[in-house]
Amino acid sequence: MSIVENKALIRRYYDELWNAWQFDLAEELIDQEVRFRGSLGRMVAGRGGLVSYMKHVQAAFPDFHNSIEELVAEDDRVVARLIYTGTHRGEIFGIGPTGHRIRYAGVGIFQIAAGRIVDGWVLGDLAGLLLQLRPDEK
Repeated sequence: MSIVENKALIRRYYDELWNAWQFDLAEELIDQEVRFRGSLGRMVAGRGGLVSYMKHVQAAFPDFHNSIEELVAEDDRVVARLIYTGTHRGEIFGIGPTGHRIRYAGVGIFQIAAGRIVDGWVLGDLAGLLLQLRPDEK
C-alpha cells in the first residue's frame, strides 16, 4: 500500500472503528494476529483482543472520541498524534464513574501489511487522565 493509503486506513480506524464504535469493521481494518498496546497501558493480542479492549474503553467512556491532530507516514508505518476526549460513565482503573469530562493526549504508532493494521503501540498521558478521574473533593 502507498503512504496515502496507509494514512487513509488509520483515519478509518479512528473515525469509523473507534469514534463510531463500528466493531464490524475490525475484520476489514485489523489483522487477525494484531499486536496492540492501547493508550490505557493494556497489551492485547489478536483482533478479538483489540475489540475487547475497545469495548472496555467504551464502557468507561461511551462518548470516547479520538481527534487526529497529525499523521506522519513512511513505508509501512503511520504515526498519529491524538487528543482523546470523553465522559467518565463507567469503572476504569478501579475508579467508579465520576461524570467528569476527560481530555488527554497520545501518540499511536502503527505498522500496516496487506491493507490491515498488524501492530499498534499507543502511548497516552495516563498521569493526566488519572488526575481528571479523581473524585470531586468535598
